[in-house]
Amino acid sequence: MKKRKKDVISIKSPAEAAAMRAAGKATAEVLAVVCAAVREGISTAELDRIAGEELARRGMRSACRGYPGHLCPFPANICVSINEEVVHGIPSPKRFLATGDLVSMDLVVVESGGFMGDATRTVVVGKAKDGSVEYLLHGTECALAEGIAKARAGNFVGDISAAIEACANRFHLGIVRELTGHGIGQEMHEAPTIPNHGKPASGPLLQAGMTLAIEPMLLATAGGERILLDADGWTVRTADGSWAAHCEHTVLVTDGAPEILTEIKS
Repeated sequence: MKKRKKDVISIKSPAEAAAMRAAGKATAEVLAVVCAAVREGISTAELDRIAGEELARRGMRSACRGYPGHLCPFPANICVSINEEVVHGIPSPKRFLATGDLVSMDLVVVESGGFMGDATRTVVVGKAKDGSVEYLLHGTECALAEGIAKARAGNFVGDISAAIEACANRFHLGIVRELTGHGIGQEMHEAPTIPNHGKPASGPLLQAGMTLAIEPMLLATAGGERILLDADGWTVRTADGSWAAHCEHTVLVTDGAPEILTEIKS
């Protein structure tokens, strides 16, 4: 299959949607295993090792490992970002989790045909240090749910963005504006770009068959939204040290309710 142009929004066929479901199912399962391993004292490299083993068991691979960067390709299966780190934290055998840490784990899985599932889960290690951490996580999870609810045929990308922004404002949380959600398929980043802020009824029209990675990245400090890139060329953190939460699902737009591809089905 030819690569799709980055500015063209792809509509997945039934067979392609089935492949996306397989990738999404694996993404959800692997992330669930990794999240279950989160505990005080575990290294982020060990979490990455667990993800790699789980992927190998399923005959799949991570699209994160080897993804090009301006300094070096990403060296791990998952991104593990802690506390004030927003995204793209590199796992390390020297980085250990502590009780109260807020840990975001971002994984993109590729199935045999090249289709991808992309999801992020953020969890607290043990007991949160105070109520503000759980409040941040709850607000980000709500923003994701409200954004997904707008991913219906006949709506617009701006409806997703506006729903996320409205939820963030309601919780008095900051929004990372430089980073966005995106389309996904056989490329990790396809059109359309999905900002976490915007106006209703703006942007591209949503059509059945689109697959979208919706991913609010919210901050504990509203207004302190500036971010910095670490010297490793990957890790993005808040400039003021405020903590961040990142929650993400891959969603299939249908003529009815959106189908979340990266959640464990009951």
